Amino acid sequence: MSANAENRKQGGQGPSALKRLFFLLPVLVFLVIAGYLFWGLNPDRDPTAVPTALLDQPVPEFELPPIEGMDSGGLKTADLTGQGEPVMLNIFASWCVPCRAEHPIIVRLGEDEGVPVYGLNYKDEPDEARQWLNDLGNSYTKIGAMSDELAATGIELGIYGVPETYVIDGEGRIRYKHVGAITARDLRETILPLIEKLRG
Repeated sequence: MSANAENRKQGGQGPSALKRLFFLLPVLVFLVIAGYLFWGLNPDRDPTAVPTALLDQPVPEFELPPIEGMDSGGLKTADLTGQGEPVMLNIFASWCVPCRAEHPIIVRLGEDEGVPVYGLNYKDEPDEARQWLNDLGNSYTKIGAMSDELAATGIELGIYGVPETYVIDGEGRIRYKHVGAITARDLRETILPLIEKLRG
């Protein structure tokens, strides 16, 4: 008896099952891609609001030194929690072009809107970070510096890159995460209304 006959006799489906799987694989890949596209093109989805496991969770414990050469005292969890009012944490770097674009809005938040904004300088050269703040203005309440050696802090906070901004309520919980440069529209339509709601 041949091997094929033996397979048929024993109910073996080897070759035909593989053919079906080979046919279904492109269909499954297409469905996955279509699902991502549908999610990405959803007009109700805010592309800057990246889902985070930290949403509505307390700010993770961390402690960062100041930018070398600056007397800012560094930044730690306690600075962002227990304030009794909403605060913001802005992740920035001198090498980040979108950070430069959004910085006037960060300055406005601190100086004109009365929102305490804390800074996290992300993997930057101290001299360049200091020069950047001198040139563009520094309205940060406190600034911590995160180097490669302290990258675990970025992982704890769920940092994807720069710029990113977190809104933290008066109880120290992360209530909103904005990825990318904050625009005037973001400020007007999303961030300031949330700040006012949290203040209320």
